Amino acid sequence: MKKNSLKRIPQVSFVLALSFITLIACSSDSIDDDITEEIASTDDSEDESEEVVTELHAAYAAFNSDAVTVYLDGSEVVIETTGLPNHETVYWGEGNALYREESDVATTPSIMSSNNNATTIRVDATPNLTGSTVETVLNTIGIAVSGSSIFNDQEGGGALDQAAASLDWTGAHIGPGVYHYHLEPKAFSDDDENLVGVLLDGVFLYGRKCNSTGDYPSDLDASGGHTTTTQYTDGEEEYHYHIINEVYSTTGSYLAFAGPYQGY
Repeated sequence: MKKNSLKRIPQVSFVLALSFITLIACSSDSIDDDITEEIASTDDSEDESEEVVTELHAAYAAFNSDAVTVYLDGSEVVIETTGLPNHETVYWGEGNALYREESDVATTPSIMSSNNNATTIRVDATPNLTGSTVETVLNTIGIAVSGSSIFNDQEGGGALDQAAASLDWTGAHIGPGVYHYHLEPKAFSDDDENLVGVLLDGVFLYGRKCNSTGDYPSDLDASGGHTTTTQYTDGEEEYHYHIINEVYSTTGSYLAFAGPYQGY
């Protein structure tokens, strides 16, 4: 009996070992399947959350093609510009075909022909309007349809008033850096609904009036934005900014944009 008992012990051990290995293999297969399903689910989720943009917004067709090149790069729009506007200003300098005499403007030393105005920005093709608002900073905050930069309501870290005397007839000047607009750019948007440009958050900026009503909007948020149709949205409503219809300080004109951005 003992012999038989001893003979059976290895057999039982072998069966148990084989069962244990099979259990581990099955468990491993199950874990692998779970991981594969989880990765696939994550990939699907990411694919669903990232909107694929295949064509530029219709508003970009309004930009000065002699100065501005616009193209898609994945989910972003790249805007490359010479920074040189297609309208008259004293800052072109005498002798230029677009030079405009403005004796009341305290011009800064630089003129267009001696200044490097080239600028490139990248903006979201579909602005993110679900995040936090972001304050504007000094330097380019957007590109105007003319090809030049848009700045905020500050000059050299202080109020714009101190530089108001150097602003030309269309609310722009050079100094420091590129030629840029601080005020409503009357050369292409003067008390109307015209497109002014696009800001760094990918949201378009329009004149003081709204295309959907033909009048000054009364429902603007703190950034001067609201959601309505525009002349470029084919009947679809879209969030966009307007130049706020309030005279800025002693300038007798209207700020282009003070912020904060809503589309980051």
